[in-house]
Amino acid sequence: MLKLLKSSVSAFILSGVLLGGALAGEVKSIAILTPEEGTDYGWNQQGIDAAKAAGKAAGVEVVVAQGLGYGDVRPTLRELASDGASLLIAHASGYNTSAPEIAKELKVPVAIVDTPTGLEKGLVADYTLSGHEGAYLAGRLAAKVSRSKSVGIVVSGEPPSWNSQSAAFAQGVKAENLDVKITYAVIGPAAYSDAAGGKRVTESVIASGADIIFGQGNGSSFGMLQAVETTKAGDGGKVYFIDVIGDKSPIDKGFLLSSVVWNIEPVYAAMIADLKADTFGTKHYTIGLKDDSVKLLKTAAIPDNVWAEIQTLREDVISGKVKIEPVYDAAAVRALMTSVAQ
Repeated sequence: MLKLLKSSVSAFILSGVLLGGALAGEVKSIAILTPEEGTDYGWNQQGIDAAKAAGKAAGVEVVVAQGLGYGDVRPTLRELASDGASLLIAHASGYNTSAPEIAKELKVPVAIVDTPTGLEKGLVADYTLSGHEGAYLAGRLAAKVSRSKSVGIVVSGEPPSWNSQSAAFAQGVKAENLDVKITYAVIGPAAYSDAAGGKRVTESVIASGADIIFGQGNGSSFGMLQAVETTKAGDGGKVYFIDVIGDKSPIDKGFLLSSVVWNIEPVYAAMIADLKADTFGTKHYTIGLKDDSVKLLKTAAIPDNVWAEIQTLREDVISGKVKIEPVYDAAAVRALMTSVAQ
C-alpha cells in the first residue's frame, strides 16, 4: 500500500502540484485516507468515489491513500501534507486523534469523523454523518416484509453514525409493527474489518429467529452477507440483508433486500468550497433524503406495492410530517431493542 501511495505522490510532484501548505482560497489538491481498500461497496469505496467526484467537479487533484489499517497514520498524514495536499480527509473514526495533531503541527486542514465537538476554524472540520432518515425507512420496510416478525441489527462497533442508524431502524420497525422482535448484536468494539466475526454473529442472530438482517460493518459486512446467503430462516426460507452506505448489487446472489445508500460527494464539495471561502471548520455537514444524499436502494426483492408505501413515507419524512431525531448514544440505542445479544 505504501508503495502505491508513494507512486501517487510522485505523480503529483511530477505534474507540478506541489504546494507546501494550503492558503484560504487556494485548493489545488486533496487527499483521502481510508483504513480499508476502496472495493467494499461501502464506507471506504463511497468515500474514495465521493472525493474523486468532488475533486473533479472543482478542478482539484485527488490523492487516494487506501488500505492503511486502523493504527497510527501520522507518517502518512505528514507525507501527504509535505507533498502539498490542501486538505487531508481522514476517513475513519480511528484517525480522529492523529489527524488534528498533524493539522496543528503542519498547519494543513483536516476533515475527521465522529468528533462533532472538534471543529477548529481553518484547521479541523468534522463530518459525522447520519443516514438515520434512510434507516427509518429501512426499518419500516423490514417490518413490512418480515415473515417471522423478527429482525436483527448487526454492527461492527458503536460509532455515532452506526448508532443513529440502528436507533432509526428500530424506530421504523416499531412504527410499522410493535409486535416485531428486534435483536441487536455488536461484533466487537471496533470490528469494522472482521468478516469472520460478522458471519458468526449474524448466524447467531438468525438462529434467534430473525429473517432480515440490518448490517453495518465495512469489511465485516461481507461476513454478514455470507451468513445470510448460507443460513436458512426458521421457516426454511431466505434470510434477507439490508446494507448501509454502498450498493452491493453487483455481488448480490439474491439475498440483498435494500441498502441505506450515502452519497458523500456533496459533503466533500462543501468542504472544498469552505476552504476557498475561509469558512472551513466552522460548520457541520449533513446528508439526508431531501437531496438524495441518503436514499433507500430499490431491489427486485421488494414488492412494488411495498415500495410505493415506502416512497409515501419518504415524502412524509421530507415534509416533516414524520420526524426522526438522530440518537447517537449507545445506551439509548440498546434501550430501543427487544433483546441485546451477548
